[in-house]
Amino acid sequence: MAGRNGRTVRDLRRANRTVVLQRLYFDGPLSRFELGPVTGLSSGSVSNVVADLVTDGLIEEAGSVDSDGGRPRTLLRVAPASGHMIGVDVGETRVRVELFDLALTELARTERPLTPHRYDVEVIAGHIRHGISEVLADTGIAPERLLGVGIGVPGIVEHTADRGAVVHGQTIGWDAVPLEALLRAGSQLPDAVPYFIDNGAKTLGQAEMWFGGGRGARNAVVALFGSGVGACLVTPEVEHGRAVEWGHLTVRVRGRRCRCGALGCLEAYAGAGSLIDRWREAGGRSPEDTDEETGLTALLAAAHPIEGTAADPVALAVLEETAEYLGAGLSDLINLFQPERILIGGWAGLQLGARFLPAVRRHAASYALRHPAEKVTIEMGRLGPDAVTVGAAILPLADFFARGGRRAEPEPAGPAPAWRAAVRGRAPR
Repeated sequence: MAGRNGRTVRDLRRANRTVVLQRLYFDGPLSRFELGPVTGLSSGSVSNVVADLVTDGLIEEAGSVDSDGGRPRTLLRVAPASGHMIGVDVGETRVRVELFDLALTELARTERPLTPHRYDVEVIAGHIRHGISEVLADTGIAPERLLGVGIGVPGIVEHTADRGAVVHGQTIGWDAVPLEALLRAGSQLPDAVPYFIDNGAKTLGQAEMWFGGGRGARNAVVALFGSGVGACLVTPEVEHGRAVEWGHLTVRVRGRRCRCGALGCLEAYAGAGSLIDRWREAGGRSPEDTDEETGLTALLAAAHPIEGTAADPVALAVLEETAEYLGAGLSDLINLFQPERILIGGWAGLQLGARFLPAVRRHAASYALRHPAEKVTIEMGRLGPDAVTVGAAILPLADFFARGGRRAEPEPAGPAPAWRAAVRGRAPR
């Protein structure tokens, strides 16, 4: 039966379960007495919801605390073993697959290296499928126990009714790739296990906002630096974040050609591959035939060598110029979105930021409008190189919470969805 606001009793029960689960997850362990004020529910509602969640195995006792003159109060927490998620990071140098319990404790991981510029769709899909099978086999967890598989990818992700998640990755040569359909077509996972595919910068932002440097901020931008450059915007209107193609903002008219084909993009100056190319073009001693991570490490070592060794002036000049480009790019984010915080992550961002963050802050302040620049803090992300994978695993976890701790419904019997039938037995183009 629906109430005056259109919500049914089932909707209300789901919402109550969601708020109790979330408060225990982020603030627990908590007693039933403490859950009332933090959830806004009556003591009777709290008791009913807790009883349901205990019966479902989603929450468990976690000790007790003394009360004021009464019996000790039992503490409750979300049961870590009550659900499992897989997070996948389709990165520039490797595909990383990790299996987590409900507390986001890593239980298993595997990595598949990628040769430079090797983004063959079937290769990537195969790495994901095999990685999922491997982490499940390593832990003995049955596939049907998964809450879902979250995947962070480069590019724009479009969610369609007929083909599932479709990836538009111009810089890696993916033109409307139906990645979800391809994974489903060759997957050993049950149909009821959902895939959640989104931009890697957004999954990075999701992780930092839940568990890292973004906690407590209402307006934040999380920037990702790797081979490419991206960002995730989080505001009260965009609670779970929105990926923005910040790396393809023009920072120099008639500048260097970017991987996307345009001229003067920020990524053409601040992406890891572009940095190494600029060092080499300027006459630097760049090592040949190395991957981007090794090349960036060599560039940083040349600019800041061990004590007693002279710095490479070319490497230092390239990095100092890059700090100015980064600051100018961040100033655009500051002027456009006026965030409270900007966090820098990604494997290249973590290496660069550790040494050039003061210079980046200085340039950002000099290019941005004074008022928003005075209100923003620019810091490093706190979750390290695994942040994209953690954020990808959060996608099915967030969906699980939104359902009130209920698993996704299996598809009804009948003909296979059009997007699955369309790709079954066909190789991707």
